[in-house]
Amino acid sequence: MLVLNADQTRDALPWVELIAALEDMFRSNCVVPMRHHHEMEVPGEAAAIMLLMPAWVPGDHIGVKILNLFPDNHVRALPTIIGSYLLSSGKTGEMLAMVEGGELTARRTAATSALAARYLAREDAEVMLMAGTGRLSLNLMQAHAVHRPLKRFLVWGRSAVKAGETVEQAKALGLAAEPVGDLAEAVHEADIISCATLSETPLIQGAWLKPGTHLDLVGAFKPSMRESDDEAVQRSSIFVDTRAGALKEGGDIVQPMEAGVLHEADIKAELADLVAGRHPGRTNRDEITLFKSVGAALEDLAGAVLAYQQAKSKGTA
Repeated sequence: MLVLNADQTRDALPWVELIAALEDMFRSNCVVPMRHHHEMEVPGEAAAIMLLMPAWVPGDHIGVKILNLFPDNHVRALPTIIGSYLLSSGKTGEMLAMVEGGELTARRTAATSALAARYLAREDAEVMLMAGTGRLSLNLMQAHAVHRPLKRFLVWGRSAVKAGETVEQAKALGLAAEPVGDLAEAVHEADIISCATLSETPLIQGAWLKPGTHLDLVGAFKPSMRESDDEAVQRSSIFVDTRAGALKEGGDIVQPMEAGVLHEADIKAELADLVAGRHPGRTNRDEITLFKSVGAALEDLAGAVLAYQQAKSKGTA
């Protein structure tokens, strides 16, 4: 069985190929049971979460991700997300690979947002605001730059020090990044706004959004979390990675629905509808679009299969 560590997983998931693999998987007949989501008490710290995410394409591949999210791991200089993905043959059940789960999750999450932005962001988008300075921030900036001509990357974080560190890391990757302190001003300037935070209260105010903005909400993966306010939801055309996931876990969807601000029928489409051509995505230049991502097991399967194939082709196996 092939075992890929974090560096090998990253090298086996190039952005262009990963975005294409995700598009193919969203078009496929992948079977995705509801994931197991277990909150675990951590004495004296924020609660942790265990995720078990199975998926399979009949006769092709089977996979399951076991992921632990420990929000306070940063105080120990450890990643927030720790886990592994087990990939097996869909014909024999033979175990083919174990892929490092944190890197797989970060890259497939960013690539999913970039895939959605191909249908929802303006083709001439040049300025991206990254709200959040965690592991996903660099991945999201790189992924969004694959299919949009992004020239500037504005980075905002609650900690100016962390925002500065993220900017330096982005520059080392060849991205024209700069820190920003005024979130409202940065929102108004951006064409694409990507949020990857653990915020319990809205960060992005609808009143700040200019016409034509694409809002990519990746954090707030629990109903109690939220990155956008009611006005942002009301002004936007709403899209989700999967209805089942967003309606159950995405606070940016769940909370406005509970308040009566949003109704299920207001969700225009999920990502599978976009890639299959059942919905055109953005319909005009001034439309404000909102994509809420909570993650789906088929995304992990797509990434794990690609990582396995790439590693084999490079002789890692």
